Amino acid sequence: MSLSVAAFTQGQDIPSARFRVRQLINPLAERGISVQEYPAKYGSYPPSDFLSRIAWLPKSLSERVHAIRRAEQHEVALFQREMVSTLATVERLWKKPVVIDIDDAIWVNQRFNGADRLAVWAKNVICGNSFIAEHFSGAARTWVLPTAVDTSRFVPAATRGGDEVLVWSGSGGGLSYLYEVLPAIRQVMKERSGVKLRVVSDVPPVLTGLADDRVEYLRWSPGIEVSALQSASIGLMPMSDTPWTRGKCSFKMLTYMACGLPVVVSPWGMNAEVLALGAFGYGARSTDEWRSALLHLLREKDEASQFGAAGRAVVEQHYSIEKIASRLEEIVRTVAAT
Repeated sequence: MSLSVAAFTQGQDIPSARFRVRQLINPLAERGISVQEYPAKYGSYPPSDFLSRIAWLPKSLSERVHAIRRAEQHEVALFQREMVSTLATVERLWKKPVVIDIDDAIWVNQRFNGADRLAVWAKNVICGNSFIAEHFSGAARTWVLPTAVDTSRFVPAATRGGDEVLVWSGSGGGLSYLYEVLPAIRQVMKERSGVKLRVVSDVPPVLTGLADDRVEYLRWSPGIEVSALQSASIGLMPMSDTPWTRGKCSFKMLTYMACGLPVVVSPWGMNAEVLALGAFGYGARSTDEWRSALLHLLREKDEASQFGAAGRAVVEQHYSIEKIASRLEEIVRTVAAT
């Protein structure tokens, strides 16, 4: 049976819109689920300048109201988080079955209980991991749905070069996590003169204590997000252990694995759940653990290669677009029937 879904996302260039909605549209269409995206024209996050915010809010709300009105022909709505970050606003104008998609611990920063109020109103919440689902389980029916990895794009390189490259990929807002493991990276570089750190981000990093010739900065773009990983040796996903980071959905880690890289990650939240699925990397808590894990994988190249193949298999089995689209179809049909 065919079903029509309106997906209200936070903007054209927002990662969650790309990876949790847009890349699933065609696979869902093959399953009889027609999805039309309504990205926020002015974004769901306010400008940093106070005066700009004053004009942005009414303009953004007006555009979102218009989007809801234009989508009235659809049978189900999927709202990605809040239409205006941290607040519940015009979502209640939607009068048909609805599900909220949440892939971060957004309740940590909510105002006036906006995220929790939206969950109660919608009665249905898709959660990027089990930590998020645990929070919302008392307010709504929840499903855990990880972010899908396009395993036809994120693939291992046909041949991997001999350079020793540690890679970190992410937005500028996450660079503080990378900085926390710089002491370990500096120690690794002292012991292995050929090691380099590659940073793929929208913001240049400030890497205190690392020589310029040991660092590669690549400004992120869709055109290089895969190749920058394929030619690396080890994928890094450090993060502190907080409620916000436990809401992270390990997508960075999964893209490394899909490209055949062994990983060293902080073993909190969903990272720990992924690590439990096989032998493809190490969890590291301290500077010494980070140093030891990185040096071991750099020295034991056969093991690193085996880890890379094992990680790729885990992503194909659990996190591919086909697997996630199939699960999302079930969820949307269940929501539509209630």
